[in-house]
Amino acid sequence: MFESKRFDSAGVIRSRVEHLVLLLRPLRDARPPLLAALVGLLVVQAALPAASALATAALVARVQSHPGADLFDAALVPLGVFGAVLLLGHVIEALSAPLGQLAGLRIDGAHRTRILRLTTAIPTIEALETPEVQQLIRRARAQPTNWTERTPADGALGRLRRLASLLGMVGACAVLAQYVWWAVPVLLVPGAVNQYLRNRQASAFTAVWRKGVEHGLRAEAWREALIAVGPSMEVRVFGFGEWMVGRIQQHLRAMFGPTWEASSRMLRSEWTQFLLFGAPLVVVYLAVAGDAAHGTVAVSALTAVLTAAWSLVQSLGYSEDVRNIRAATEGMLAYQELRELLGPAASAADADALPAPRAERRTEPPLVAFESVSFTYPGTERTVLNGLDLEIRPGELLAVVGLNGAGKSTMIKLLSGLYRPTGGRITADGTDVADLGVAAWRERVSVVFQDFVKYQLSAADNVTLGHATVPVDRAALAAAARDSGFDSVLERLPDGWDTPLARTRTGGVDLSGGQWQQAVLARALYSVHTGADLLVLDEPTAHLDVRTEFDVFRRLAEHRGRAGVVLISHRLSTVRQADRIVLLDGGRITESGTHDELMALGGRYAELFAIQAERFRLGYDDRTDESELL
Repeated sequence: MFESKRFDSAGVIRSRVEHLVLLLRPLRDARPPLLAALVGLLVVQAALPAASALATAALVARVQSHPGADLFDAALVPLGVFGAVLLLGHVIEALSAPLGQLAGLRIDGAHRTRILRLTTAIPTIEALETPEVQQLIRRARAQPTNWTERTPADGALGRLRRLASLLGMVGACAVLAQYVWWAVPVLLVPGAVNQYLRNRQASAFTAVWRKGVEHGLRAEAWREALIAVGPSMEVRVFGFGEWMVGRIQQHLRAMFGPTWEASSRMLRSEWTQFLLFGAPLVVVYLAVAGDAAHGTVAVSALTAVLTAAWSLVQSLGYSEDVRNIRAATEGMLAYQELRELLGPAASAADADALPAPRAERRTEPPLVAFESVSFTYPGTERTVLNGLDLEIRPGELLAVVGLNGAGKSTMIKLLSGLYRPTGGRITADGTDVADLGVAAWRERVSVVFQDFVKYQLSAADNVTLGHATVPVDRAALAAAARDSGFDSVLERLPDGWDTPLARTRTGGVDLSGGQWQQAVLARALYSVHTGADLLVLDEPTAHLDVRTEFDVFRRLAEHRGRAGVVLISHRLSTVRQADRIVLLDGGRITESGTHDELMALGGRYAELFAIQAERFRLGYDDRTDESELL
């Protein structure tokens, strides 16, 4: 049993040392000159209470020893010293605030940058989709949204202040020991016990807060849906705003209710902790005051003891830094755990993080092949792709069709490297794309996803993000707009390319669904015009009418250059222009050929085409959106 206890104690000590190092490490981000200045100020500030006690004692002693007419001259020097100590304290207080704020901005900024780099460096998105990783990001992000959260800077600077306060505590003990040595253990022991209890309370509070993180994430999701422009329209139309507010309050109560109860318990226990160090302080004060009254202790010594004792109690008493340190440690531990989960994948991606610019690469487009590819989404059992074999030939316009849920979008995600096949491989000219490096492979692929992102940026930025790692190519920008049909939209924008594509921005406008698809198609074509070898389009024109869609695909076929094109579309009347059409069914390719060949085959493709042709004959139009500029 003794060995077990000794091991546990060693583990606790090791854990505390690790936590100390964990919080002090971010101080490097403050940069040496600023950090040195801040440490110097804190050290001097910590020494001021002891200096003030000694200066006060010296002043009182000089006044007592010179009661006559020369009192002013005798007290001038100690009075000057005392005034200098007070002035220095004010100067340090004035300097510490802005320097601490600057250091905090640097520390938290560097921490947030590391999180962003970590989450964007991983090549696939499986890990980011897990609740565990989302909660870790929520805890580690250094963006407090309530009074229970703290940033790394709060913890690092708080720890620095606590270490500096130890110097002040040593100074106060030295002053006390000079006059009444027995007061040091009388005040120090209960003060240390008080610190221990404070740390336990902070740990318990943080553990309670940690359990409510998931509720906090849900409340944020509902709050974002309530105030975002798009969802807010449905909120008003369907009238469930109050219901959403109720859900937000429900999750907030579930998150903050336990933490409020924990805070209430801490407040109720304050009187016991006050007695813990208040009673010894009263004993010391009364004893020294009694000795001074009987003449066994000088009044100057009494003054020094009173000042130093109070300084010591303050050093060992309550400080917001205790909670800052504990809450910030929680965030740093979450970041450390996040690195352990995502770090290996991110490190593997670093090797090809900076591929050669596309413009410098003059190789021919590759032959891309799915070789017996299978895939199952993490956490599920359904096999979406099952032994898929498919070639994407250089310069070919390949159309992939199939019913909803056939795996078309999944195939695109695998092709773009967002997921890795659970079986088989994807190759480029016989080389596994995983061996090429994800970043290098993505330099050769341009993708328009079905759920594309509408960036609240200018029209130019929305398009040039298709290849953001190189300087803007104005000629390629114009060509992408022309080939996608986005040039007609540009003519109607008030500031052309400089118009923000968000009505919430000054001078901005909202685009219709079809116009956004043309903008995103221009984004992909800009990538092609700046060197991409393969263009992948997942339902790129679902919001366009049939005539506009046909015109877009005609332009695409004419201006794709040497790039191969993989097109997914639910409109079979349009994909008939493709060089080759494949039908995806049951996770594999079941039919392949030109439109005429597949119609002559009389299989599933021919059946689906006949059904759609009949719908169009009856006047159905499956556009998702027909609105214009809003």
